[in-house]
Amino acid sequence: MPSYIKTVTFDCADALVVASFWAAALGTDVDEESTSDRAYVEAAGWGGPNMWFVRVPEPKTAKNRMHFDLRAPGAVEAEVARLEALGATLVSGGDDLTVMQDPGGNEFCVE
Repeated sequence: MPSYIKTVTFDCADALVVASFWAAALGTDVDEESTSDRAYVEAAGWGGPNMWFVRVPEPKTAKNRMHFDLRAPGAVEAEVARLEALGATLVSGGDDLTVMQDPGGNEFCVE
């Protein structure tokens, strides 16, 4: 039997800030025992990986080697605006793909 992805872990400066963004972006909740040092977000729906966010002392210094690609449920522009209201920043926009960063500086795409 092959392995499966159970959890994706993010290193960040403030675990609760980044976890709160991703919980809101994906329509789920931050675990009630989460703190700025360590926060947990259970996947919304069946089959997605859960997410851990862990405070680390060093800052992010380069582009992520791995990132999420989010599929907008409707118009990409509307989803980009919603994610910006939650705290994401626009990196670059295009017709088919928009690159953004979460509050911790982690890149992700919206298509």
